[in-house]
Amino acid sequence: MSENGHDRFEIPKEMRSMAEASFDQARKAFEKFLTGAQATAGSLEERGATVRAGARDIGAKAMSYAEKNVQAALDYAQSLLHAKDLTEVMRLHSEYVQSQMRSLAEQASEMGQIVSHATLEAAKPKT
Repeated sequence: MSENGHDRFEIPKEMRSMAEASFDQARKAFEKFLTGAQATAGSLEERGATVRAGARDIGAKAMSYAEKNVQAALDYAQSLLHAKDLTEVMRLHSEYVQSQMRSLAEQASEMGQIVSHATLEAAKPKT
C-alpha cells in the first residue's frame, strides 16, 4: 500500500522546523522552571530536622519524576515529528503509553514508600 503512496505522509519542511523550534523552546522553558522549582524546594523551612529531611526527600523525588516524565513526553513528541507513516506513529504511541504506564506505577510505589518512611520518622518520639 505504501508503494502507491497511500500510507505515506509528509510534514511540510516549514511546519517541521516550526515544531522543532517550539519543542526547543519548551525544553528551555521546562529547564528554567525546573531550576526555579528546585531552588524553591531546597529553601523550604519546616519544623524539625526530621520533617525537613522527609520533605526534602519527597520534593526531590517528585522533581525527579516530573523531569523524567516531561522529558519522556518531549522525546515522544519529537519522535512523532520524524515518523514516516501512520504505522510508525501508532507504534511510537503504543511504546510511549506502555513505557509511561510502567514508569507511573514504579513512581507511585516509590513515592508511597518514601512518604511512609518520612511519616514514620516524623512520628517517632524525640529522645
